[in-house]
Amino acid sequence: MMRNPDTVHPPTIRAVQPADRDAWGELFAAYRAFYRLDADPAVVETVWEWLGDPAHELQGLVAVRDGIPIGIAHWRRFARPSRGATAIFLDDLFTSPDARGAGVGSALIARLQRIAADEGLAEVRWITSESNVDAQRLYERIASRAPFHTYIAPPSAG
Repeated sequence: MMRNPDTVHPPTIRAVQPADRDAWGELFAAYRAFYRLDADPAVVETVWEWLGDPAHELQGLVAVRDGIPIGIAHWRRFARPSRGATAIFLDDLFTSPDARGAGVGSALIARLQRIAADEGLAEVRWITSESNVDAQRLYERIASRAPFHTYIAPPSAG
């Protein structure tokens, strides 16, 4: 595993491209497996279609080193009514296990921060699992923890 970001060149961060399909799919499937979600090729295909649809809100970035995608970030703009502003929500962030500790996650987030600054957006916001302590170590260095709890309610017909 790479553990010293000073000994490797930083990854290139760019928008997902059609040629990234296979490598992106492997990274996204690994992300889903990390969160113990069932392997589901239909989900992977749906998200890929969203990323390729300019009318869809979801956008994607890849971190590339030596021509190989080693990290992904899925994001979207969202309204912040309480602030009268628009922000970026980072839905998914994943780095290949053999590239962790080399600045990939922080480079992806930094790119989103630049997009937010360039567009005059209010912030970049994301959530992570309370058990994902490795990611939290990074996040604590580069961001402030929001004082909110997240709740999930299922759809209801009545």
